[in-house]
Amino acid sequence: MPKMKTRRSAAKRFKATGSGRFKRMKAFKGHILTKMSSKRKRQLRRAALVAPSDQKSIKQQLPYA
Repeated sequence: MPKMKTRRSAAKRFKATGSGRFKRMKAFKGHILTKMSSKRKRQLRRAALVAPSDQKSIKQQLPYA
């Protein structure tokens, strides 16, 4: 059986954790940051876990993660 292909766009956005869940970075950190409070920008720096409802689709896109 041939190797399965990884969705490269998903591979750049998600990383698997040791327990099998997926980490992601938060959105809204690209531009127009002057109106955003320092607290908000600082919180957006941290990684978050993918919601349980999205785990299955990401696992299909990253077969070897």
